[in-house]
Amino acid sequence: MRYYIIAGEASGDLHGSNLMKELKVADKQADFRFFGGDKMQAVGGELVKHYREMAFMGFVNVILNIRTIKQNMEFCKKDLLNFKPDVIILIDYPGFNLRIAEFAKQNNIKVYYYISPKLWAWKEYRVKKVRAFVDELFTIFPFETAFYKKHGIDVNYVGNPLFDSIKEFEKTAQSEADFKAKNDLDDRPIIALLAGSRVQEIKGTLPVMKKAVEGRNDYQIVLAGVSSVDKELYDEILKGSNIKVLYESTYDLLNNAHTALVASGTAALETALFQVPQTVLYKVEGGVLVHYIMAAVLKIDWVSLPNIILGKMAVKELLQKNMTVKKVTAELDRILEDETYRKRILSDYQEMQKLMGEPECSKRAAEKMIELLSLDSEHKS
Repeated sequence: MRYYIIAGEASGDLHGSNLMKELKVADKQADFRFFGGDKMQAVGGELVKHYREMAFMGFVNVILNIRTIKQNMEFCKKDLLNFKPDVIILIDYPGFNLRIAEFAKQNNIKVYYYISPKLWAWKEYRVKKVRAFVDELFTIFPFETAFYKKHGIDVNYVGNPLFDSIKEFEKTAQSEADFKAKNDLDDRPIIALLAGSRVQEIKGTLPVMKKAVEGRNDYQIVLAGVSSVDKELYDEILKGSNIKVLYESTYDLLNNAHTALVASGTAALETALFQVPQTVLYKVEGGVLVHYIMAAVLKIDWVSLPNIILGKMAVKELLQKNMTVKKVTAELDRILEDETYRKRILSDYQEMQKLMGEPECSKRAAEKMIELLSLDSEHKS
């Protein structure tokens, strides 16, 4: 079968690559064309647009890049019609993907949405578009089933793909000694900084992270760098610090970290699954005004996935106007010095993991997709 896949950011590239591997196992004739990244490209098929050309976040940045976004949209529509896929598989990235879903539906192309948009958090009105334009929805969190059922949408709950990614990593994971030797690290415990994968995230969070870890000489500070981000940006922000940057080594870093400061997103869940106590930070342009707008429009009490899954505050969230050096420093002090607090966070992580289901999400999703496509093909013939 012919698969057209759209992933617009780093996490989508990771999950898309694992899904593609499983689709290839279940469908020996699988032919892929996709918007994605290096991980998807490594699986095979034709990469037509890299996600680094699409990763615009924040109201102001979207407005400034509206022409590029429209060009990407028009290119995708034409490319989709030329490729004539059996199905288009959309991975998160709702601002772009829901528009493409509408276009695909209008042109009689089957639409599957893998890793559904986080409509339970905000922009719930987009549920109408999902109901109208998506043929099959594949969800990764247990609470999403109830959310979509409330809106009259049946879903295919397949579990969380991060289990698959971490399981794959563990097969070849370096020992702590090898990791530190390879990266010229010493025996001090590591504070990991995960500042995001997009320029706007890094500009918002990394300067605060840098100041919060200053003077902590009993620890070594390591930043998870992203190769798609210009190295000069990291150099500029980290000037004068002893923070080490390791590129494309996030899982190795988390596997050996003592504590972490993390930009909210998939990284917060990954950090929890690696059992690393963390503080979650996030800030987009707009200052205090955006803080109160977010508070008004968010449909949930928390923004980090560990807290959302558990339905309680397992990790501290310092967002928008609360993301100050003073508050981040105080919370980091607590995690580093209060052993009872650390143990409570780790206990909550264990509870969270039980709620998330079993590994092999990518395999279940791929097999279900092929089953549904085969049934549809039989009905047509």
